[in-house]
Amino acid sequence: MHKGVVDGRSTIDESMLTGEPLPVEKGPGEAVTGATVNQAGSLRIRATRVGADSVLARIVELVQRAQGSKAPIQRLVDRISSFFAPGVVLVAMAAFGIWFVAGPRPVLSDAIIVAVAVLIIACPCALGLATPLAVMVGTGKAATEGILIRSAVALESAGRLDTVVLDKTGTMTQGHPSLTDIVTAGSLSEADLLGLVAAADSEHPVAAAIVAAAREHGLSVPKASEFISVTGQGVKAEVRGHLVAVDNSRLLGAEGVTEVGSLQEAASRLATEGKTAMLVAVDGRAAGVVAVADPVKPDSADAVASLRRLGLEVVMLTGDARFTAEAVGRQVGIRRVFAEVRPEDKAATVAQLQAEGHRVAMVGDGINDAPALAQADVGLAIGTGTDIAIEAADLILMSGALSGIPTAIGLSRATMRNIRQNLWLAFGYNAIGIPIAAGILYPFFGILLSPMIAAAAMALSSLSVVSNASRLRAWRAATAPPISMPTVSATSAS
Repeated sequence: MHKGVVDGRSTIDESMLTGEPLPVEKGPGEAVTGATVNQAGSLRIRATRVGADSVLARIVELVQRAQGSKAPIQRLVDRISSFFAPGVVLVAMAAFGIWFVAGPRPVLSDAIIVAVAVLIIACPCALGLATPLAVMVGTGKAATEGILIRSAVALESAGRLDTVVLDKTGTMTQGHPSLTDIVTAGSLSEADLLGLVAAADSEHPVAAAIVAAAREHGLSVPKASEFISVTGQGVKAEVRGHLVAVDNSRLLGAEGVTEVGSLQEAASRLATEGKTAMLVAVDGRAAGVVAVADPVKPDSADAVASLRRLGLEVVMLTGDARFTAEAVGRQVGIRRVFAEVRPEDKAATVAQLQAEGHRVAMVGDGINDAPALAQADVGLAIGTGTDIAIEAADLILMSGALSGIPTAIGLSRATMRNIRQNLWLAFGYNAIGIPIAAGILYPFFGILLSPMIAAAAMALSSLSVVSNASRLRAWRAATAPPISMPTVSATSAS
């Protein structure tokens, strides 16, 4: 349910809805959503939208609408088979009549032999095996690569994609904040500064990342006393006899801290990289800056490079701030970025790309990604994501590694290519075999195909399709070459 803040100020963890790891500051007049978590401070709120009008209910409705709007893919074999069998019967009847009436030996036995040979050699076993056998081998191969494919339709659709939309948080990034930078501005070492900040900042919304980093470095985190939290500005505490202030320049300015300018320059530089920078002062003097960010997964840039190598346009879609989105885009090599997109607008953004003529895959992991996953031509869910996202997706990357995306698309294309090869084998066999069975070679070479030879030829045609489909077991994903990082253009949506 939606609620409006009547009074109070606090930071709210909205990650279950938006997927963004950093808490959002809320104050009077701003909306909050049911099931999100209050981090610090107190709020008095009023419920304004409940039941079917709530955000989660609308997300469920969008998923159902998008899933219901998908048209089933008609298979080429189904269309051709409706004409193939009657056509073969007509050819057999025509061959029977010609041989019985005008054949070189117009006897009933020859006419029957020719008709039966036509019916046997045209047995649509190869045609029937061409598609399901390749799909079976392709989906089995995908499973060995850690990719679960829900249906043959999803496998086929993935091979026709030209655009991949990637969610940022939890998909391209780790999904949780981590300490990325420590900049010292005084006599304190990085370890000393980190220890003081971890102690003073133990109740800050992003404190877990700082405390975890301190422990990873083997630092003991002392207890702080005289702790004061100033919502929207930062925290103050006494740690081992030192007065430590952490957060932005408003708090440090109020405390009379000198030489804040140099810290602000460092903080601004870190902010352009998509990081949350916090200024630190110790005993009234500027001490340094610590920065926290949601780090990009190690394989994200390689996955984007592989997708571009496959000829796909890669787009990032995120509800995060434009600065952060641009920074991540630069790191992984994505040209087109949609930033500050609300959860309910993600599906509309995918629909916009589809309206531009693109066949779109959406990759996500959160509740807020589910409508977009359902709207896309192919939805790919990270296996480590939410159950709703997994249910809405057509393909599931069980390991959570983005390298599975180009693997899935490449395997889909290989499977569809294999199906087309199988169909050419089946139709080529029939195009050659049926005229021979009908006796076209008899006037020139005196050859009349017996039903036994026709049966052997039919078996060989099926064997050729089976052998060709089995080649998919040896398929390997191509490795993408290094690429230069392009300029990022970001689009904001409110």
